[in-house]
Amino acid sequence: MPEMPQMQALSERIGAGFTGAAVERLEVLGFSALKTVRPSPADLAGSLLASAGRRAKYLVLDFEPAAGTSGVPLRLLVHLGNAGRLDVEEPAKASRPRGALARLGFADGRALLVREHGTQRKAGLWILAAGDDGPLAELGPEVEDEAFERLLLEGDSTRQLHTLLRDQRFLAGVGRGYADDALNRAGLSPFTSLRALDAAQRQSLVEAVRAAVADGLEAERTRSGGLSAARLGDHFAVHNRAGEPCPRCGERLQRVSFDSHEVAYCPRCQTKGKVLADRRLSRLLR
Repeated sequence: MPEMPQMQALSERIGAGFTGAAVERLEVLGFSALKTVRPSPADLAGSLLASAGRRAKYLVLDFEPAAGTSGVPLRLLVHLGNAGRLDVEEPAKASRPRGALARLGFADGRALLVREHGTQRKAGLWILAAGDDGPLAELGPEVEDEAFERLLLEGDSTRQLHTLLRDQRFLAGVGRGYADDALNRAGLSPFTSLRALDAAQRQSLVEAVRAAVADGLEAERTRSGGLSAARLGDHFAVHNRAGEPCPRCGERLQRVSFDSHEVAYCPRCQTKGKVLADRRLSRLLR
């Protein structure tokens, strides 16, 4: 799933390449893609892209009416879900690729295509009035916010750290990948709780989350174009790298597999030498 670093770098590229471009049309290609009814896709026609930004894992595109028109400012949110991608088409294509959800076409002949791998349709778009936060209103603080630091330093949640860090109402923008990487950096088990940490461990976790995300963003800024690669894990240090050496100690990374995902960790650095049982095969050893 694209996380904060992928979406931030993507928003920067779109902002640099498309700010000021006039929208020709928003074509909805997938039935499940559009999550709102009003404003309609037709209301975006003729608008100019004023800015491209990000909140958590959402791409935030703000539009303003062209001079002399009767349009109103609008906002388009794009969430790529687990397997969504965004292609920059130069020039725009007329085809409808497999998994295509929507194509935002511009008057200069270019387009942004939102598509999704697999059969699950978790990506989506929201057309909102200017300033309307829509689903953004339910999100928690971001990595650099003081509120996030206070939550980790003062919170007493009994939830497992890996689950907690991925909760978008607790911390917005982090998913499985950077949760794996951050917990490895901090030397903490993915399955311990926030309440179980001492003050030094809590501070280490704050710093590790911020460092993992910052390094991820630096790496993501080396991409060009859209966000089209089938797999986005090339910049992770631990996530999806079970069997490879731990970046901290060189020990072989292990994993705990679930039905829909897996958690990667280092036994030496994170679980006091204990190899945890794969949940697909047996109960988790504690």
